[in-house]
Amino acid sequence: MDDPLPHLSKADPRLGDLIARLGKLPRVKPEHKELYHALFSAIAHQQLHAKAAQSILGRLRSACGETLPDSQTLLALPDSTLRACGFSASKVAALRDVAAKAADGTIPSRRVAKTLTDEELIARLITIRGVGRWTVEMILIFTLERPDVFPVDDFGVREGYRILHGLDAQPKPKAFAEIGKAFAPHRTLAARYLWRAADELKKPGTIVSKA
Repeated sequence: MDDPLPHLSKADPRLGDLIARLGKLPRVKPEHKELYHALFSAIAHQQLHAKAAQSILGRLRSACGETLPDSQTLLALPDSTLRACGFSASKVAALRDVAAKAADGTIPSRRVAKTLTDEELIARLITIRGVGRWTVEMILIFTLERPDVFPVDDFGVREGYRILHGLDAQPKPKAFAEIGKAFAPHRTLAARYLWRAADELKKPGTIVSKA
C-alpha cells in the first residue's frame, strides 16, 4: 500500500508541516468488532462522561452474565432492568431500536458491512433512533477502519483546520467537504491529524501564522 502521508502533505502543506512534527500516527485498534456493539456503546455514551457510561454498561453486563446482551436478549429484557442499570427512558427506546434493527438485518454483520459502501451504511444506520450521520461516521472510522471518511460536522476536525490555517472562524460543513476532497482517498487519516492539530498547535511557544 502506498504511503498516504506524502499525498496529504502535498494536498495541504500546512498539514504536511504537522505530519512532519507528529510523525506517523499509530493505528487505533477497534474497541468493538461488530456494528451492533459499537452502536450500543455509542448510544450508552451519548451526553455522558465516559466513566459514567462505563459504569452503566458494567451494571448491564452484571445483569446479563458479564457480557453485553445480544439483540434477542436485549429485546426480552424488561424496561425496569435497563432503567435500573442507569439508562434513561429515551436511551432504552434507542437501544431497543438498535436491537430490533440488528435482528431484522438493518444493522449488518461486520462481514456484510464489508460489502457495503460508506454511504450505503450511513443510509441504513441513520434510520436507528438516536443515531445521526456523525455517529455512523465515527463507527466507520473507529470500528470498520474505513480509510476515506471526512466528518465535516465534527467540531474538533474543523477546529483543528481553523487553527492549522490561522483562520478566524471554522469552515462551514459544506465548504469543508470541498476542502476535504483534496485529501481523498485518505480523508480518515487527514481527520485524525486535524483532531491532533488543535491540541498540538495550542502548546506554549507554537506560532501559527494567518493563512
